This record gives sequence, structure tokens and C-alpha cells, in this order.
Amino acid sequence: MTCCCCLVAVPGTGRQRAAKLGSPSSLRCLHLQSYPLLLQLRHGRRCSLVTNNIRASFSSDNVEEDDDIHALLQILPHDLRDNLLYNSNKDELLEVILDLGRLPQARYLGESGRHYLRDAEVSMKELEYAQNAVGEFGEENRAGIEGTLHRISAIRSRKGEVVGLTCRVGRPIRGHINMVQDLLQFGESILFVGRPGVGKTTVMREISRVLSDELQKRVVIIDTSNEIGGAGDVPHPAIGGARRMQVPEPFMQHRIMIEAVENHMPEVIIVDEISTEAEVHACRSIAERGVMLIGTAHGERLENIIKNPTISDLIGGVKTVTLGDLEARNRKCKKSILERKAPPTFPFLIEMRERYCWVTHRTERSVDMLLQGKKPLVEVRRRDSQHKVVIERWKKDD
Repeated sequence: MTCCCCLVAVPGTGRQRAAKLGSPSSLRCLHLQSYPLLLQLRHGRRCSLVTNNIRASFSSDNVEEDDDIHALLQILPHDLRDNLLYNSNKDELLEVILDLGRLPQARYLGESGRHYLRDAEVSMKELEYAQNAVGEFGEENRAGIEGTLHRISAIRSRKGEVVGLTCRVGRPIRGHINMVQDLLQFGESILFVGRPGVGKTTVMREISRVLSDELQKRVVIIDTSNEIGGAGDVPHPAIGGARRMQVPEPFMQHRIMIEAVENHMPEVIIVDEISTEAEVHACRSIAERGVMLIGTAHGERLENIIKNPTISDLIGGVKTVTLGDLEARNRKCKKSILERKAPPTFPFLIEMRERYCWVTHRTERSVDMLLQGKKPLVEVRRRDSQHKVVIERWKKDD
């Protein structure tokens, strides 16, 4: 059955895939509900759907969380531990903040503001107790609790003493990947952007498991701060059968990325927090070798990546072009314009606006439209009150 308003590329047919979504002659048409991949709509129309077939192609619509919260609470003072353990919002705990001479506080998912845990200030003795329970911090002032996904980050004084701790809860979440599992069928690289705390690393972890266990891919994780696979030499079961390469120092991340491709023949490389020019070049080198990349970058929206000269090459880079008088008149624009200078390393870019509200870009098309001063057409993916995935395509980005 053929959908009257859309065309979809079918992975594995040997034909042009997502890069030629606008070419009807090179695609096989399927009904929208039969294979919910990223679609190209004719005549600028859009569809909004919630189908049982989306659920059939995903593992499950239910989001399951499992955290070893007790291991994190063990490093806290006894009164804080009891306060948090018997709190009705324990399952929504995001992080605990201990700052010397200030009241300890907790932050919860979906809530703003401060939740003070007691009336007494944090003492140096309590910070030393927590620090001894955690162990040694790395040069980036991060540490983990072995066998868990929890992360402890330190703030130091000018003398190098720990005067503050951010104790962040790490949760392996199953079912979260349903928001984009259809895109994984393409085998195209995907870049996730979003503000801190929105869940990018959690998604990396779940994608690792799905690609390695369910899609039987050879997956290698470049785990610079042990945030994806957890602390310790044995990675957390949440990453499934994916292999994990740890990075001795943050500045070595790009070297380990190339080493992974040259030595271990992965089909997929997963890397968190792409932030330097060397890492951007490593990503392009890996993509040109035909390896799928799943990564995250600093920035809340696609526009932030375009404006960041260090990492803009991830989306093709930007160059200034001077047009002739005739060409400028034909285009009805200025003589000096901005254009994308190369194909993007990541054909898909996903903005994680909220934990359950994601905006999907076809990177090449969206970058070109933004550089022309136009609003790109995007897919909005969210979960409804029953945790079903709702996909609205295509609509102009707000």
C-alpha cells in the first residue's frame, strides 16, 4: 500500500537512501504507518500520527528506569541519606549538591528551584567522608562509583582542596530509544544536541545496547569520562554487548577514536561530548571510512552548532561566498552570503528540547535553509501521557 502524501527510503534495498529523499524515482513507497522512518512529504504537507505499527517496530513504548540509588546514598551523611531514601520523589532525584558552608540541596527531574535537605550547613568533615568513599578524582575533577553509572564531580579551592561536590544520579533507561529507533535502520550518523541534564548520555547508553544486542552491530564506545559505561574496568550491563574503550586523558579522545577504527573494525562508533577541532576532524575521518557515528555536542539547537567555528564542520561547516552582480539580483540577496562548504558528517541532527520532546533535522537541508534565513522543516517527536511516541512531520521549526 502506498501513502498518498509521502515517500520513504527503504534500508537494505541497495537504492539511494536518506540522502535522496526527494527523488521519487529512486525510492520504494510504503504506507506511512507500515514503516515510520523519516519521510519527505510532497507539496509541503505534514502528518501527525500515533500508530500501533510504530510500537511494533520498537522494542516497547514503556520507559523502564533502574538505578542503584543506594550506592550513591552511601557516600552522603547519614541524615541526608535517610532524608532522600524515604522521600516520595526518590525516583525523580537528579543530583545532590554539597557545598562547604552552605545548606545541602537536591534537584529533581522536571522541577525547578532548590530543595534543601536540612537546616545545618555542610562541613569539611562531611566532604572528606564523601571524597574518601568515592576515591581518587581524575584531572577533569570527576569520579564514579564502580559498578554504577553515578557521577561525582568536585569543586576545588585555590589550594586544591575539595570544597564542593555534585553527586549526579546515573540511570540506565530502557525504552527511551523508541523516540528514534526508526532512524537507526538507515545506518546514518546521528548527532544529539541539548542543554546539560536533558538526557543525552542516557540516550547514548541505550543506543549502544540496541545497536549491539538487537541489531547485532559491532559497537565501540569511546568513554572519556566513564559516563556511558560507568566507573571501573568492567562496563555496566546497560550498554549491552557494546565494547568500551576508556580514554586516559580527555585531550586524547580523538586518538582513541581513530585507534578504535583502525584496530577493532567497528560498524558503529559512539562518542560523547565532541568539543575540540581534533575530535571534529576524527569524526569526519571515521565517517569517510563508512563507519556509523552516534555522538553528542555542546549546544542547545542546530543554530548553536552553525555559529560555533570549532565544531561547525560536524554539520558541513560555513563559508562566505561573494556573488556577482547578476547572480545577486537573480537570488534577490546581498552579494556576500553564507553557504555550507561540505556535506555534513552527521546526516541527522536531533535537538533534545526536553526529555520527551525531540526535534529531528535532516542536517544538510536544515543548515541550507537556516543560512538562507528561512525556518527549516523538522520532525517533532514526543511522548504522550500514555508514553506512546507521537511524530509530527513536517512542520516549520519554531
